[in-house]
Amino acid sequence: MQHETTSDELAVLRARDFWGALVLMALSVCLLWRTFDIPLWGGNRAGVASASWYNSAAIVPLGIFSALLLLSFVLLFIAIKAGGAKRAFSAVGIGWNSTEALRFTTIGVILFCYVAGLVPRVDFIACSGLLVTALVFGFYQGRVERMILAAFIVALAGAYAFIAHLPQAEWGVHDDDVVTLVLWAVLTVWVMINAKGDRVLRLVPVLAVVAPLILVCAMAFGFRQNVPNRGGIIFSQIEYHYYVTLRPLWRS
Repeated sequence: MQHETTSDELAVLRARDFWGALVLMALSVCLLWRTFDIPLWGGNRAGVASASWYNSAAIVPLGIFSALLLLSFVLLFIAIKAGGAKRAFSAVGIGWNSTEALRFTTIGVILFCYVAGLVPRVDFIACSGLLVTALVFGFYQGRVERMILAAFIVALAGAYAFIAHLPQAEWGVHDDDVVTLVLWAVLTVWVMINAKGDRVLRLVPVLAVVAPLILVCAMAFGFRQNVPNRGGIIFSQIEYHYYVTLRPLWRS
């Protein structure tokens, strides 16, 4: 009986892998398509030669989204080979329930508000820190109330940035940065209140700051890539002190 239950659960997981691979594939193709809007090849405009392809801001996202597409193909192949496709199209489906529906819905809301509302308008470090905090806190232990709270906070920040600066981002205006930072701080305080005896939650504030900070500095100063919203309230200060304060020190 135990063996049958385990096999049934594995079949459900493979069916979920099948549908998840299709969604991931569609998302990867869409992101790759939008990434190609960024100039990739060097050219000549008005007699001025543009940068070579290896200096293009499209290189990093092309690499990331291509790897994501490759991963979706691998996941789809494994799911089909294990019978996930047959299970997915059967009457049994994927063992869907309300908790699973809520999880997928809240993750979708968070990612949509992050990509469509925050990244084009808000400081990249601030919005990415909020994203990391929301995802880890909201889905770490699978608690419904945490999922809803995390999605609400990110949706609130994304909606403000989107509505206040529609149709185009105003990088010199920092009210959306401030709103995002305040909401991030509020969520972080709530995480720490609920982190009693939980080492993972205690690491969330550190991870939420360090991970985006390393990523954005590596993109901007290591790989010389464009950073979303270079005029953001945090990154603009980092960039200023890098070129004005730090760089002259090791060049002198």
